[in-house]
Amino acid sequence: MGKRSIKKVLVANRGEIALRVIRTCREMGIETVAVYSEIDRNMPHVLNADEAYHIGPPPSRESYLLIEKILEVAKRAKVDAVHPGYGFLAENDEFAERVSKEGLIFVGPSADSIRAMGDKTEARRLVSNAKVPVVPGTEDSVESAQEARSFCKEYGYPVLIKAVAGGGGKGMRIVHKPEDLPQLFSAAQSEARSAFGDSRVYVEKYLERPRHVEFQILADQYGNTVHLGERECTIQRRHQKVVEETPSIILDDAMRAKMGMTAVLAAKACNYQNAGTIEFLVDKDKNFYFLEMNTRLQVEHPITEMRTGIDLVAQQLRVAMGEELGFRQGDISFYGHAIECRIYAEDVENDFLPSTGIITHLKPSQGLGVREDRGVEQGGEISVYYDPMISKLVVWGGTRSEAIERMKRALREYEILGVRTNIPLNLFVLQHPKFVSGDFDTHFLANYYRPELLEKTTAVGRTAAAVVCALLHDRALSRGSLQQMSETMPNSRNEVHSMFPSQNHVLISKWKQQRINNMRS
Repeated sequence: MGKRSIKKVLVANRGEIALRVIRTCREMGIETVAVYSEIDRNMPHVLNADEAYHIGPPPSRESYLLIEKILEVAKRAKVDAVHPGYGFLAENDEFAERVSKEGLIFVGPSADSIRAMGDKTEARRLVSNAKVPVVPGTEDSVESAQEARSFCKEYGYPVLIKAVAGGGGKGMRIVHKPEDLPQLFSAAQSEARSAFGDSRVYVEKYLERPRHVEFQILADQYGNTVHLGERECTIQRRHQKVVEETPSIILDDAMRAKMGMTAVLAAKACNYQNAGTIEFLVDKDKNFYFLEMNTRLQVEHPITEMRTGIDLVAQQLRVAMGEELGFRQGDISFYGHAIECRIYAEDVENDFLPSTGIITHLKPSQGLGVREDRGVEQGGEISVYYDPMISKLVVWGGTRSEAIERMKRALREYEILGVRTNIPLNLFVLQHPKFVSGDFDTHFLANYYRPELLEKTTAVGRTAAAVVCALLHDRALSRGSLQQMSETMPNSRNEVHSMFPSQNHVLISKWKQQRINNMRS
């Protein structure tokens, strides 16, 4: 392929990942072009790019998923390359192919690699040929529940029905009993068709009490492939990751080396280039199996960067320009422990329903070892059109226990009004004895989380908060302005914590918002 220069990049994405890519490009002296839907006109990624182009109305199918529209902008802006971020078109082989045919550089793997690893049955076949262990499953897609029964009889229940073109937990159903197979098989097909435009599914043995451990991969065009360690992604809700950390508490050095080497083999099986992730399931006996490959940058990539000091986006760009990796496996050093909590706008006490609205107050956490990747600011809107993730809060500590305590402190400092968030859920996880001890699996939240448990953690503070809130209300009224009231309230939060250290900050946030609303009315 040879070396090519990148002087200008179009970022075909939005929000925090678009801003994340723009920042690294700026450090590398590369100009950036943002695209935006109508509702994203004033988003940080738009305001921080060198150029920005409107591409359509809010629905992603009418904007961020329009290949022709994005390529049209790329031509107008005269860019050299396109970075897809994650989500939207990041794992769309047609998009990667079209970008290349236009003479532009796609900052990611080849269309062939995306295609091979995007088809789950083909990916299983490829890595199996490379002697990578896979979970027992059907070699090809299965057309009907009746056809799936023979596999179920051979391997026993539970089994997992999975979309061939799947990802992100879509088109996936666990079947525990034979009588449930027809209904769940049909549901998986229907969801797969809706999410990916492809109803094909396959069947694999469901591992009980599994852990989800993934390895970050980097590969150049000269045959150099390395891993940058593992990420523990076991804490999930409905197959969506919530809390991630590195390193994994269950891996010793020997198992880590073996899994890392296996991840490299899996990447080489599809002639992979650029950044990617090999995901494994680890059973209760510490046997590990290939799950899938994500042919893009992961949401949780910052914890790898925090622990290695390697900018993964910069590496993506250098590989795309045809440069050789500047290090080998033995050159990579790992330091301390890193944790990421995804901050979502959702109501954790009401079945995790998305919480939409304007962010009226936002004060992020700060301090030693704290990083926040966020794509929305105070005054920004969490809409119904996109994923409700507000930010990724990341901490680093010298040890796992230090990182846990730092994250708890950072979560408690995080102030946000206007929408409900999952901060209480993240705190619940970090404080749970099973998480602290490392004794958990992918069913952690299903087994241990109940909304009423959050209520118990804040019960002591409710009466105290009511007293303090009344005091603050009187103080604000005496000052006579909504602006003064708003300024007083966030500062007064420290008073509440000094008097009642167990008080959950979310309660105070709810109260502040209510009082502001009362003043407005």
